[in-house]
Amino acid sequence: MPEGDTVFLTGKVLDKALAGKTLVRGEFRVPRLAMADLAGRDVLGVGTVGKHLLTRFSGDLTLHSHLRMDGKWAVYPAGGRWSRPAHHARVILAAEGVQAVGFRVHDLELVPTDEEHRLVGHLGPDLLDPQWTDELAERAAAALAADPDRELGDALLDQRIMAGIGNMYKVEMCFLLGVTPWTPVSAVDPAKAVALGRKLLKANAWRTSQTTTGDLRRGREHWAYERTKQGCFRCGGRLRVAPQGAGYQARPTWYCPRCQTGPAPGR
Repeated sequence: MPEGDTVFLTGKVLDKALAGKTLVRGEFRVPRLAMADLAGRDVLGVGTVGKHLLTRFSGDLTLHSHLRMDGKWAVYPAGGRWSRPAHHARVILAAEGVQAVGFRVHDLELVPTDEEHRLVGHLGPDLLDPQWTDELAERAAAALAADPDRELGDALLDQRIMAGIGNMYKVEMCFLLGVTPWTPVSAVDPAKAVALGRKLLKANAWRTSQTTTGDLRRGREHWAYERTKQGCFRCGGRLRVAPQGAGYQARPTWYCPRCQTGPAPGR
């Protein structure tokens, strides 16, 4: 699933392409919204909250979408050839000179703009909120600390605590905090964890590539994530990987037994 910084950048690209323009085409290719037509509406802007995209239109209307594992929004010139098959398109928003296509996007819903809270009100503070404050940081830290026995990796993925962290950042944050993802939350400073999450997402928010090491060269972007063959970026030692989470929520989770302390499967 895309990380919060990927969704943030997607929102900025869509906003730049559509904001201030009037739609000449606004159609859906999903049964529930098949009769909805957005043509003639002005695009007021595109915003994000964590991993949720909110496209706002004149007439007090908002389109909510989520990328999940396989969704993608792409922008093309009017009449331009799409990079994905047409049968993957779920939403088409076209204005003069431009078209935005949502391929395999999920959770599509049209709601009155003043009811957006129904869709995103359950989320914790957005780590990429441009209006970030100390109060939001304290709120996220308090929510993280509220269940001290919970596995840290599991808590970091909980969007109700703070919004925007996915599996890659979970793995890398635990590495940088020096503990395994199965370590209880009580073993870390929650304020430090929140600050680290915001720092990492902000560092990558305006580019398509992601790094947590500060090095964008191929094979050097991460400390532990997906480095099974290369080994730990810090010590060079062999990394271990095990699933974390139950059922469909289980995620492959990398850690370094040398650089990280704490419990882990089989440890």
